Amino acid sequence: MPISFGVHVGQQNCPFHELQRVWQFADGSGFDWISVWDHFYESPPQDGNGEAFEAVAILTALAMSTTRARIGCLVFCMGYRHPAVLANAAVTIDHVSNGRLNLGLGAGWHEMEYRDYGIPFPPARVRLDMLEEGVQVIRSLLTQDRTTFQGTHYQLHNAACYPKPLQSPLPIWIGGVGEKRTLRIAARYADGWNAPYISPEQFRQKSQVLDRWCEQEGRDPSTILRTVNVSFHMGTSEAEAQRERDRARQQWGEAFSEREGGMLLGTPAQVIDRIGAYQEAGAARLNIALRAPFNWEALQAYSEEVIPAFR
Repeated sequence: MPISFGVHVGQQNCPFHELQRVWQFADGSGFDWISVWDHFYESPPQDGNGEAFEAVAILTALAMSTTRARIGCLVFCMGYRHPAVLANAAVTIDHVSNGRLNLGLGAGWHEMEYRDYGIPFPPARVRLDMLEEGVQVIRSLLTQDRTTFQGTHYQLHNAACYPKPLQSPLPIWIGGVGEKRTLRIAARYADGWNAPYISPEQFRQKSQVLDRWCEQEGRDPSTILRTVNVSFHMGTSEAEAQRERDRARQQWGEAFSEREGGMLLGTPAQVIDRIGAYQEAGAARLNIALRAPFNWEALQAYSEEVIPAFR
């Protein structure tokens, strides 16, 4: 199976012009996907004192700053994004981007954001219920003339969403790796699935679970595009690779050992081998997740040495 390449840029602790520089570099350097995330505070969580641009607004700016790559958010948090409002935002961004948007949705996890903003943070079961209702609401609003929906968390009465997206249908993605609910929701409703920061072995195992849910739901598993986000810490030399590893360890702190399996560490040759393992595990796209300050030398080497190895 061929594999394509994306960039997932966290819009934190970084001026807008530097974000725009990364987006435009990716758009012209062989990447097929560019995404942002949906957080008000830093991720991984710190003290909440860092800078973070809001996701809907910054995704609109991404749409206007690029022309070729598909774009999206991995993922919008249903817990603080009412699905009807988000559907209208998605339509607008799809038009601004000339039909390049994939709409990523998730249940949310960053408890500090909820707590500080006074947004209820219910148990995971409830958040997943909200996600499952929300994706149905959004799909209906994007495709139907009128939507009436009577759920536990969302109720719509003869609701309209106009104009419709340029894409028919606009792809909806589910992000996350929970085997009991998240992957079942993906099997029921999603056009694509994104797994964050897991190893090739874990990706294969989660993908097999998704296959089983598709079988139970009567869904052809091949109709769900499968992608993975990996934290990017490549160096152009052995010495630089070690410095990047040290920076990753500092950035992630105690979570480093848990997340290491979902990181691209090492030299370009080592990274090529690692990506090959994700490809063999069934990943159709691999997105490198970036946080400022960006390593421009490594990004250049990735676009000139790593991506061509798979084409």
